[in-house]
Amino acid sequence: MGAGGDFSVSLGKTETVAAVIPLSEHWLPMSNLDLLVPPKDVGVFFCYKKPVNGVGGSWTYASMVGALKNGLAQALVSYYALAGELVVNFAGEPEILCNNRGVDFIEAYADIELRDLNLYNPDDSIGAKLMPKKKRGVLSVQVTELKCGGLLVSCVLDHRVADAYSANQFLVSWAEAAQSKPISLLPCLRRSLLNPRRPGSYHPSIESSYIPFPELPPPNSSPSDYVISRIYYIPENQLSQLQSSATNTNIGKKRTKVEIFSAFLWKMVAECANVDKKIFKMGMVVDGRNRLCDGDDDDDKVKMMATYFGNVIAMAFAEKKRDELVEKPLSWVADEVHDYLETNATKEHFLGLIDWVEVHRPRHVIANIFSNGSDDGPPFVVSSGRRFPVLKVDFGWGKPAFGSYYSLWAGPVGYVMPMPSPKGNGDWVVYMQLLKSQLNFIETHAAHIFRPITFDYLP
Repeated sequence: MGAGGDFSVSLGKTETVAAVIPLSEHWLPMSNLDLLVPPKDVGVFFCYKKPVNGVGGSWTYASMVGALKNGLAQALVSYYALAGELVVNFAGEPEILCNNRGVDFIEAYADIELRDLNLYNPDDSIGAKLMPKKKRGVLSVQVTELKCGGLLVSCVLDHRVADAYSANQFLVSWAEAAQSKPISLLPCLRRSLLNPRRPGSYHPSIESSYIPFPELPPPNSSPSDYVISRIYYIPENQLSQLQSSATNTNIGKKRTKVEIFSAFLWKMVAECANVDKKIFKMGMVVDGRNRLCDGDDDDDKVKMMATYFGNVIAMAFAEKKRDELVEKPLSWVADEVHDYLETNATKEHFLGLIDWVEVHRPRHVIANIFSNGSDDGPPFVVSSGRRFPVLKVDFGWGKPAFGSYYSLWAGPVGYVMPMPSPKGNGDWVVYMQLLKSQLNFIETHAAHIFRPITFDYLP
């Protein structure tokens, strides 16, 4: 599977990259949907093979770092929130101080070749040694030269500032700027798009999906079972077979691959747990940009929401009895997943959620999935990364050989993100952060579906 964490990393130059044309200092408030996001960081990384001279120019490590820095300085002009700092205001809520503090940019060298880097077990390789340590600011970047001449670009971002949709948009814009191309999609930071209504209203079901909470629960600390990360790939034919197996008994009710995948995983997690655990929760992240524009004739609003930078997500919260998940067919569980998503994927749900947060401010609120009862099995969240632009993050010397998100918070709630493969052939790359026992069970009972990422798989 690779050399794991058995390699050394030497840190080199560290500097701060700021926007080349700074704006005047000002405060940018968090929207009510930003305030629903826990205070945690998220990582993302991209692996590049050694550039071939003559393809896009003659690239050296120094020239690649120069392109990254110059592109970042240009991109931060538009994405100025990423160059600021999160500061707690008098009400105890975070706000972004847009002061062009800049982004910490770290250079490093790793004594390992890309072919030996253990991507299957990213905790020991990526998380422990190749992710930047964000000390201040909103975003940090580390660029690591590999022994083979390849490059690994990793970022750590405060999730309260941006969801994956916005992070993806920034990554593409950064790559465009690094190639001296105009930024194709300029971000919109107009918070008034997510203002609460006057008077506000919301459905009572929101009260059971989100709860006021003073702080996040502590990470799982059981010595016998603990949270770990793994990265797999799922062949396209296996995804299609899984979809067909759950659709044949539901003529006319074909479910999406994400719905089928979530249902399959929900069943697996329930099957591997102790029988004394009665209730199993699953959360599904829903993007609200399109939903908030349903039935809206304002073309300007539609365009602004399409590039809105921040968090526009809600948690579709589902819970079922263990016996139901284990005994019912996959098609039934997929129908349940679909119904939960439909309930939380409406314009009114997002508007009501914004109004509900307004009522509870300045108290901290989080998704109910973070609150687990003694009879509950281990919960997890599925966040679809189908828009992950792995093939678009080309800084000039070629497309990534691999890319993935990486969770930096090993809390009591698992996290799963399916993303497109860098092969562009319909396969999925799946990042999974679950209990060790759960991943062992999945690898034992579904090895034909979940296949460990190796260098030989990379394009």
